[in-house]
Amino acid sequence: GDGKSFDKNGVQFVINPHDEFSLNKAVELQEKAGATVTILTVGDASVDPVMRKALAIGANDGIRIDADARDDFFVATQIAKAAKEGGFDIVLTGKESIDYNGGAVPGLVAGLLDYGFVNGCIGLEIEGSTAKAVREIDGGKENVEVALPAVIAGQKGLVDEAALRIPNMRGIMQARTKQINVVAAETTASKIEVVGYEKPASRGNVTLVDKD
Repeated sequence: GDGKSFDKNGVQFVINPHDEFSLNKAVELQEKAGATVTILTVGDASVDPVMRKALAIGANDGIRIDADARDDFFVATQIAKAAKEGGFDIVLTGKESIDYNGGAVPGLVAGLLDYGFVNGCIGLEIEGSTAKAVREIDGGKENVEVALPAVIAGQKGLVDEAALRIPNMRGIMQARTKQINVVAAETTASKIEVVGYEKPASRGNVTLVDKD
């Protein structure tokens, strides 16, 4: 109504697709190496159903930073703080969100933590304290190695799309008993101010041109 915020009424939120590839990779590592997978979201109580879906896919537990995800730096600050306190070996994110498409959060998290960072990751294997990653670059692929702990920003290709997990009844029932820890947000100044949202200009009338 005020032209400065997104109207969430009637919106059915889903897991960000890039995050979903990273989540599935994390669950794969859980099965292969006995990893513990903790999901982390910055948001209010309205995101709980989406977190429960992530738990049903196979994550062990969750952390919800109770705050409005108002800008990239704020979100990255919250993730970095939780990752540092949790002592996680790998922070797996999507390369960007599909609402704002800023793509800044993963790199900011890595910078705040002073961790190695791989963006656009389409392949990942862990060997001891080293992550061997394949990332997409213009015109090809690049193989890189990074010491753990590290931030890995995944995308389509990180796991086979056909292998993406859909919560089954057993997973859904288990998710109800898994813990989501709700914590207060770290105080930080916002780096941006929303002046307003505008819809794209309407397209003009179509002009038909005679083939002759």
